[in-house]
Amino acid sequence: MIISDVELRRIHLDLVKPFRTSFGEQTSREILLVGVTTADGATGWGECVAMSEPLYSPEFVDAVELVIRDFLLPRLTGGADVKAAEVAHLLEPIKGHQMAKAAVEMALLDAELRVANTNLHARLGGERTQVPSGVSVGIFPTLDALLDAVQGYVDDGYARIKLKIEPGWDLEPVRHVRDLIGPDMGLQVDANTAYTRTDTEHLCALDEFDLLLIEQPLATDDLLGHRDLARAMSTPVCLDESIESFAQAVDAVELGAAEIINIKPGRVGGYLNAVRIHDMCRDQGIPVWCGGMLETGIGRAANCALAALSGFTLPGDISASTRFYARDIVTDPISVHDGFVTVPQALGLGFDLDHDFLDSVTTSSHRLSALDGRG
Repeated sequence: MIISDVELRRIHLDLVKPFRTSFGEQTSREILLVGVTTADGATGWGECVAMSEPLYSPEFVDAVELVIRDFLLPRLTGGADVKAAEVAHLLEPIKGHQMAKAAVEMALLDAELRVANTNLHARLGGERTQVPSGVSVGIFPTLDALLDAVQGYVDDGYARIKLKIEPGWDLEPVRHVRDLIGPDMGLQVDANTAYTRTDTEHLCALDEFDLLLIEQPLATDDLLGHRDLARAMSTPVCLDESIESFAQAVDAVELGAAEIINIKPGRVGGYLNAVRIHDMCRDQGIPVWCGGMLETGIGRAANCALAALSGFTLPGDISASTRFYARDIVTDPISVHDGFVTVPQALGLGFDLDHDFLDSVTTSSHRLSALDGRG
């Protein structure tokens, strides 16, 4: 396809309630959307999952917009015929910036699928039309507040509970939640790099709670520490922030640092790289699941299609849109029924935009020339 027009649109969405993790608290999201219009009139949209500050990863929204505008788009525009499957290769000379690259690939993939009159679920060959839905539960000021929130998610029918933990907020919250939900419901924890190797004995105390996994307990670059922790714990160690590429996933698996991998398309450079990691893990017998980054209905729909692949054997963080937003920017937001979400079947990535609401939450919009990538 030939790109004729690009829009970089910033939107602001308030969260229905604060979401706190070990790296900070979010009350809203500033989101960068990438709109790509092709020469044949198709428009595709991608969503960047970067946060406003470089807390989860080095990327953040202001920097992502600059990188896309000044470095990524010029390599894809200027009248050249570009396919979504070529984006990763064409952008490879730009080091890092996986979330920026993923948003661009996502927009082109959405447009390409719409031109072909198909959707991402069909393109990826997902074997399921429904996927189990888990919910991510942040850090609360009190145990009572945590238990009230968890009970609400249990009542909503979620298939799995994930608790955010940090030093000082781990054993007791997990103990109380396990008592609340019983021994049969899936429970896992996510530390977002909050611990160090010296915490090994303390983390091993989590083994008594029969957790599905412990996610990213140590620093992003500490693969050896994760390997040693995996040897010490009976709870499987899952990597998240440590996996930013296919090569890193291969290394982590071969080293024994990743017994499970959380695949986030934005973190690994796009959905097509995510599929490569899925395929490798499936072939190596490594379970994977689809993580979430508080996406709008754009990313949430695409995540559903990805999670329908056979290797995604654990419930992902594909919760209902209302978990985070009072109103979504798509016309048919994701919802949960009996612990499952239905994979969207709309064209493209699987969504249709609610243009009126999207315009009402837009804070800026810049159109770029397809001839030179500049506004």
